[in-house]
Amino acid sequence: MSDPLSPAQELERLSAEAVASVGQAATPEALEQLRVRFLGRKSRLADIMKQLAQLPAEQRADVGKRANQLKALVETQLASRREALAATPAASAIDLTLPGSAIPQGRLHPITQTLHTVLSLLTPMGFEIVEGPEMELEYYNFDALNIPREHPSRESFDTFFVETAPDPKKGRRLLRSHTSPVQIRVMETRKPPLRIIVPGKVYRPDPLDPSHSFMFHQVEGLMVDHRTSFADLKGVLEHFLSALFGPETKTRFRPHYFPFTEPSAEVDIACASCRGRGCSTCGRKGWMEIMGCGMVHPNVFKAVGYDSSRVQGFAFGLGIERIAMLKYGIKDIRLFFENDLRFLEQF
Repeated sequence: MSDPLSPAQELERLSAEAVASVGQAATPEALEQLRVRFLGRKSRLADIMKQLAQLPAEQRADVGKRANQLKALVETQLASRREALAATPAASAIDLTLPGSAIPQGRLHPITQTLHTVLSLLTPMGFEIVEGPEMELEYYNFDALNIPREHPSRESFDTFFVETAPDPKKGRRLLRSHTSPVQIRVMETRKPPLRIIVPGKVYRPDPLDPSHSFMFHQVEGLMVDHRTSFADLKGVLEHFLSALFGPETKTRFRPHYFPFTEPSAEVDIACASCRGRGCSTCGRKGWMEIMGCGMVHPNVFKAVGYDSSRVQGFAFGLGIERIAMLKYGIKDIRLFFENDLRFLEQF
């Protein structure tokens, strides 16, 4: 039989055994068992520490030092191995047969979706999509559209004027307050027949509230031909609104005033919430305003060089935010511009 190991030799053996065992541990549970084995109250290290008082004085300091070094080594090895296991998931935790997690995909903004829907309903009726500048001249935004000099919409509280040198012939520069200026630009360069729709952003210095924004989107429509009538206008809009809100949608035309059309009308649809019976959504009226329209004013034709005795036309305009709010039951226009994913992910 071999001679028993001295305490110092026993500590060296335990040190080598602990390093090897901890390095092979594959789970946190195995590490805990090794901690108890090497550092617990019933471990061999604990026995050696209890026997220190019985050792000769010349050995006591050396064995105590070696015991503390072993304890520190095991604790360091355990901590290092625990971090390594945490950084590397166990193979049993990964089920390769499960489908992968779906990557979130972007989607079109609800305003863009509504705009695309509106355009997709009008283009099959022969309307061509055209665009124009958002920075406009006073002539196109007001003068050519028969809006008089004293009209309140030409004041700074209704229009964003830009502080640059005005055009000598066509007036001040501004952010367009409607998409109608594009009508003038198109008619200046093209002859009838015309069928165009003009989508785009418009700007007005309105205070932000649930129903107003200083920037919003419009779609303007224009049809000019030798025999265009109000009946044609009514037929186009009734077909469009029926396709947009459903075939059961009721519409009505109310006389109104716009400087650039005569006669003019506002178009209402029966409230989608109460079907015309009256509720809080429609202000107990049963109807909701949806757009404006009318026959192009002869003065507008005169401004672009058309002979109003030989051609007729109609125009209409609608707000995309207004359509989206009615279609989706949204009460606050500000939701469209706050970029809250909880709102946008619903569309």
